[in-house]
Parts: sequence; C-alpha cells; structure tokens
Amino acid sequence: MGVVNVTPDSFSDGGTYLDAEAAIGHGEALAVAGAAVIDVGGESTRPGAGPVDADEEMRRVIPVIRALCARVSVPVSVDTTKAVVARAAIEAGALMVNDVSGGVADPEMLRVVADATAAYVAMHMRGTPRTMQEYADYADVVTEVGDELRVRVDRAVAAGIDPGAILADPGIGFAKTADQNLTVLRALPELAARIGVPLLVGTSRKSFLTRVVGDDDRAARDDATLATTVWCFEQGAALVRVHDVAGSRRAVELLDVIERATPEGMAA
Repeated sequence: MGVVNVTPDSFSDGGTYLDAEAAIGHGEALAVAGAAVIDVGGESTRPGAGPVDADEEMRRVIPVIRALCARVSVPVSVDTTKAVVARAAIEAGALMVNDVSGGVADPEMLRVVADATAAYVAMHMRGTPRTMQEYADYADVVTEVGDELRVRVDRAVAAGIDPGAILADPGIGFAKTADQNLTVLRALPELAARIGVPLLVGTSRKSFLTRVVGDDDRAARDDATLATTVWCFEQGAALVRVHDVAGSRRAVELLDVIERATPEGMAA
C-alpha cells in the first residue's frame, strides 16, 4: 500500500503533496513502482496532530482520489475516520476505507462502508492522535491489542461489512511505546490468529525505527522500513503500508524468489 499524504503536517512528507496535482502525480508514480493499493489521506495522524474538519479533508482528498481512480489500474483507498469523507471518497471511486480509529471515531462509518460494499481496514488506536501516547499502558500489549482489534472487527462484521473484505492493522506507533511496537511486530502471527483476519502493518519511517538504527534521517528510516517489510511478510502479514514502494517491492520480490528456490537455484 503506497502512501499519498495530502496534508501540510504529516510526519514524513507533510506539505510535499498538498497540491492536488503533485499528489496525483505521486500516486501515479507509486502505482508504476508496484503498489497494490494507493492510500490517500487528508488529515495527519502523527502523534500530537490536531483534527481537520470534514470539509477541508474532502477538499484535499476527493479531487486526488477521483483523478487516481481514473488514471491508475490499482485500487484506491481513503485514509479517514469520518463517515462523510468515506462516503464522498467511495462515490469518487475509492474501493477501501482505511480507518485509524477502527470505527470508534464516527458511529456512521461502519454503515457507510457496509452499504457501499467497500473493503475496510480497522486499526488499533487508543484516544486520538493528539492524546494517544497517554494511553500506552498495557499489562500485555499483544493480548490487549489483539482483543481490542477483535472487538472492532466483530463490530464491522455485525454492521454488515463482508468479513472477507476486512483487514486489521495493529497500529504501530499509535498509543504504543518503541518497545511495545517491537513486541507487537515480534508477535504478528499470534495477533493474526487472535484477530481472525489478515493483517496490514504500517511501520514506514516511524520514529521508533531510529531507536534501533540510531540515525534519524529519511535514508536510515527507509533502510529500517525495508527490514520491517521483509519481517512482516515473513510473519504472515497480507499488506504493508509504505512511503518507498519501489524499495519494498524489490525486497518482496527477492524474498519470493528465495522462498521458491529449488536445489538447483532460482525456480522457473
């Protein structure tokens, strides 16, 4: 899943693609680079970020989604917690809603997704982007994240969303410390079994990576992201959400070649 942030304040590339044409061009480039899904968001969810009203969020993302749906051959997703934005995005052609609140922020979200027969990503987060790090208190982070996500998935199914169209995101960096992020990544198979749906994992360029690799520049974070991409797929994740699609795609292709290798070498 390739990231298109149509925002002035996202942690990695805020402002770079705030202009609609720049965002559209970036989305097209991500599709060419091999993204399986293009995820368009108009509200930053970095720690401490403030809210954006629905009208402004739609002004940012709907022209981009409409254009990308007409120009690329891969599905387009909208990254939003608001039902009204999700509805407008689906009407513009989006086939997936990526909801970092897991249906908690807006009680109408699940019904909108169900009525549209769209795909849905339920992410784990406590609080809001502005407050979430106040809630990183777990007796057992893997068990609690799994159980809380299971509840959100069950609610989505009860609302009428096709279980086969749901992914769960453990919310790396959302209401979790650096150590807790690593613990969750280590336990991805256990989480998937506990939640019962495929996992989407987003680690790309997140600050906890700098604790491991030491350096805090984009190149170092992209290198660290590649390691987590390979790890996530080795541990059974269905999808990863990344900024550098080309690098992750090459890593995944090499991983696939290695897994299919025969005693004679590369499989035909």
